[in-house]
Amino acid sequence: MANILHDVFLQSGLRLLDSDSSHIYIVNADPTTYTQATSTFALGNKNFGAGAVFGTCYAASPNGQRVTSTAVTDGTVTAAGTATGWAVVTQASSRLDANGQLSASQVVASGNTFTLGQFDIRIPNQ
Repeated sequence: MANILHDVFLQSGLRLLDSDSSHIYIVNADPTTYTQATSTFALGNKNFGAGAVFGTCYAASPNGQRVTSTAVTDGTVTAAGTATGWAVVTQASSRLDANGQLSASQVVASGNTFTLGQFDIRIPNQ
């Protein structure tokens, strides 16, 4: 028999992304901590403010729940390098919330801007 997790628990986890997450970073390696995402591997960021990185949690297909990020149109590049991934953090609690790979790596130069299209984070039913 498969384990089942009620939707309220799925939504609660994603609601924290919706209510707490504040920044999206572009990074040059896969971070596992807040410090790595915001300093060690960081090449740039966009500060949306708490609760503005993701939209409202909604049903995913074929099951589960998901949130969709806000597109970055004017992120600030703070260091030169090759961006290979993204990281979402909650600055208020110094927490790495989520991270993933870019569809293609991109060379960036300090002082420039970056863009990043919307992406989904999904928790399927178990």
